[in-house]
Amino acid sequence: MKIITKYWLGITLLILVVAASVMIYIKLNPKDLPSYLIEGSGRIDGDLVNLNTKYPGRLEEIFVEDGMPVTKGTIIAKLNSEEFKAQKRSVEREIEAKYKELEAYKTDLEISKVIIPQLLEKAKNSLKVKEAQKRELSQNIALQKALLAQDERDLKRLENLYSQNLIQKEMLEKGKLKYDIDLHKLEALQQKMLQIDEAIKIAKSDLRDAQATQKKIYVLKHNIEALKDGIKALEAKKDQIEAILAEMMLRSPIDGFIVEKIANTGEVVGTGMPIVTLIDPHTLYLKIFLDTIQNGKIKLHDKAVIFLDALPNYPIKAEVVRIAQKAEFTPKEVSVRSDRIQRVFAVYLKPLKVDPLLKLGIPAIGVISLNGKDLPKSLNEIPVQ
Repeated sequence: MKIITKYWLGITLLILVVAASVMIYIKLNPKDLPSYLIEGSGRIDGDLVNLNTKYPGRLEEIFVEDGMPVTKGTIIAKLNSEEFKAQKRSVEREIEAKYKELEAYKTDLEISKVIIPQLLEKAKNSLKVKEAQKRELSQNIALQKALLAQDERDLKRLENLYSQNLIQKEMLEKGKLKYDIDLHKLEALQQKMLQIDEAIKIAKSDLRDAQATQKKIYVLKHNIEALKDGIKALEAKKDQIEAILAEMMLRSPIDGFIVEKIANTGEVVGTGMPIVTLIDPHTLYLKIFLDTIQNGKIKLHDKAVIFLDALPNYPIKAEVVRIAQKAEFTPKEVSVRSDRIQRVFAVYLKPLKVDPLLKLGIPAIGVISLNGKDLPKSLNEIPVQ
């Protein structure tokens, strides 16, 4: 019995020695990665988007939290600015006043279009009447002068006859009376002529005033157009203020997730200050680091896979989308499978489609295929370097 026990004990020790020897050999002589595959380590990165304020204001409310999914146009936060609201109310009152003034000008223009031509026509007709009256009066004065000249001749003849006692004194007196009456008539007509001349002057002045009043229509039209331009300018100013107020509603510019909420409700924020940071999952990529020799073998759009440490048997299909032109030192925060510190080139691997397992900042391993096939299906297929 003791012999059998010693026998099995010896076999067990032999197995252990052999296993340890194999493990030591594997450790000292690791399996090389196939020549058509290139491996690199890095972290998942992406194009972060800062949602900044365009105008200053007080942060009235934030509607999101870290990690929350959002779609393009989703309201992220609301700013409040009483100053811009007051400006809008002021402009609206100005516009209202200008519209009332415009209506008054339009009414005045419509009235002027009716009244001014009537006044002009009335002034023209009045001048025509006065000029006609003057012509008629001139004819009457000429006739009265002729009549008075005849009266004067008749009176001289009567005076001559009376001096010779050929006629009675009564006839002489009648002749003189007729002369005096006709003289008074002539003087009355001449006085009336003076009045007509004055009336013509007034009529001509009225006509000039009426003609000048026609310019009022032009002025009114000009004022109306100027008011319309002023209203357009005020409405443009109102649109500008409304655009500013619309910018106070901060909306997501992308479909993605909230990475970090930076500002809090109640804070006064200035122009250009970030409120939240977002990321579009379509922009996520793995940034790995390769040495000069490896970098020289790859090219854009080479096929690749990405492995996460938590899911070694879940390959995420990707491709090379960018190769850095300048070398850099491997960042200290990047976990690599070897401890070598050297100058390397950054290579960007982008998933072919959005994968919810990819998260910003988590470490991952990327494997690039130089022949476009034979990509590993498990991280365990890749020898530890």
